[in-house]
Amino acid sequence: MPKYRWYHYAISLAILALLWEGLAIWLDIAAFPRLGAALSAFIKGVGPGGELVEHFLISAYRVAASTLISLAVGVPLGLYLGRAGGPIGSVLLYLTYPVPKVVFLPVIMVVLGIGDTSKIFLITLVIFFQILVTVKDAAANVPRGLIRSVQSLGGSEWQIYRHVILPAALPAIFTALRLSTGTAVAVLFFAETYATRVGLGSFVWDTWSMHAYGKMFAGVMAMALMGFGFYVLLDVAERLLCPWAEKQR
Repeated sequence: MPKYRWYHYAISLAILALLWEGLAIWLDIAAFPRLGAALSAFIKGVGPGGELVEHFLISAYRVAASTLISLAVGVPLGLYLGRAGGPIGSVLLYLTYPVPKVVFLPVIMVVLGIGDTSKIFLITLVIFFQILVTVKDAAANVPRGLIRSVQSLGGSEWQIYRHVILPAALPAIFTALRLSTGTAVAVLFFAETYATRVGLGSFVWDTWSMHAYGKMFAGVMAMALMGFGFYVLLDVAERLLCPWAEKQR
């Protein structure tokens, strides 16, 4: 992955700030406040007695738990389907993947309740398929010559997965995780707007209903910051776990 310097972030933030200010001036509506008002609300929200920190931590926990569960289940299953799943496994996957999982939220809430479990399950259900499809395709595209080389040396099926398929699929796994991070935050907002009083989604929804637009955009900033934090962590993990992918770029 490319290494970013501090001024890359500074320039990017400056561009976003200019776009925000220009759009706010052009729209000139209360629902889209100037950047200063949103920043002021954000600083108050994360300061002493602010309520944003609690909502941020709860939402981050839900996203992190969902991602870890999806990774633990989706990666082994994706590697298996890509290696030996056969046409039936592929057809089952392609039939279930396009189904919009968020429509099952009422059923999930009835079965699992309105606490963290139902929200984590919904996010997991959505991003699990993103990881599964990407990993399956990556495992299926591993050059057969590499696999036959290990087999010719007496390598077992486990050794083929461990030393050939997993390393080859690892960059694709991180790509899937980056994509799923954005999806997880979007689904999180949807899940937290129902039957809950905690979490950034609930905070944004409540402040919108009270027409407190500065606070609402402070919550949006917190969600963006959370997604950015997860993205940076994935970049660091990729550099540590598959440095060969960076050298090939």
